[in-house]
Amino acid sequence: MSGRAVLLVEDDPGDAFLVGELLAEVEPELRLTVATSLAEVVAGDLLSGPECVLLDLNLPGTHGLEGLHAILRADAGAAVCVLTGLDDEHLGVAAVAAGAQDYLVKGKVDGQVLIRAIRYAVERRRAETSALRLREERLVAAEATRLERGLLPTPLLAGSHVAARSFYRSGRARSVLGGDFYDAVRGPDGTVHAIIGDVCGHGPDEAALGALLRVSWRALVLAGVDEPQVLPKLQQVLVSERHDQTLFTTVCTVAIPPDGEGLVRLAGHPAPVSLHPPRQVEPMIGLPLGIAAETRWEAERLSLHPGWSLLMFTDGLIEGKGPMPDEPLWPEGLIELLVAESATPAEDLPVRLVERVQELNGGPLSDDVAILLLTAAAP
Repeated sequence: MSGRAVLLVEDDPGDAFLVGELLAEVEPELRLTVATSLAEVVAGDLLSGPECVLLDLNLPGTHGLEGLHAILRADAGAAVCVLTGLDDEHLGVAAVAAGAQDYLVKGKVDGQVLIRAIRYAVERRRAETSALRLREERLVAAEATRLERGLLPTPLLAGSHVAARSFYRSGRARSVLGGDFYDAVRGPDGTVHAIIGDVCGHGPDEAALGALLRVSWRALVLAGVDEPQVLPKLQQVLVSERHDQTLFTTVCTVAIPPDGEGLVRLAGHPAPVSLHPPRQVEPMIGLPLGIAAETRWEAERLSLHPGWSLLMFTDGLIEGKGPMPDEPLWPEGLIELLVAESATPAEDLPVRLVERVQELNGGPLSDDVAILLLTAAAP
């Protein structure tokens, strides 16, 4: 108990003196503060220092457990031991049920009993606080997991000619969610549509908006909306749902029909990289979603040879440190990594790329990272 502080709320000077003597003879270094009323406790902010409160229930202006309730309203985390002259078993049970750690009767305790009660009260309150925090963290984790299902989807590509592998990691500390999003689905006519996007910002609001945009995009595609109209309608969703009118989103979309050339559209987003050999697709880059109402996003036709692969990614992958001092990796550095990893199987490539990029960066990447690797499905 060395160095610990205890607050005694007691209006009787004789009882206060006796409690001080009992504690001092067992633990001389314990610091005891005495308050004579609840008003003095609250007005003097006396609950911020002590680890335990010894509370008399017979304070002026209080009845029953009113004093205990007042202390816990002022500080819900306070470790409170009731120390009263009322030898009432039912009142003791009620006090503990109301949040007291112990119920002690004056005249029936000595210094050793008081010190032990204080120590146990402090440790029980710490255990209760830890359990509460653990429960809150579990609830937050469960909520994050539910949100993650919306942010990190399972591509709907059954029966299509395209396979997809993905990677996602939030750049926010202690978070699985970020503003990046991706998806891939097979449309009603058999065309495979894919999207990858990045809501500017890194907070929970941006994460929620990213999930909303992904779900909205999927609904548009599955409803059979013409491909050129998907981005304009997605921008309408963004404008109506964003919490900040300056918020914008970069997006890259790809449409791959069962036969023929694919289409790539960029809304302020990094262009995808075609593998075998690695080269960056270079479509015309339009404005991000949410910047101008009458924006058009031109399509670039994409030739797809047998065994094709297309890597879509967010800028978190290429904005960490590259091999050149004081220079980010940029798309050129990513292509060099892809050349070096040409023998890596498609199912392992997204994770391997992030490992290589983190090695160059000297540690974890600070921004969100999303990768969507599309490949020609095996016949």
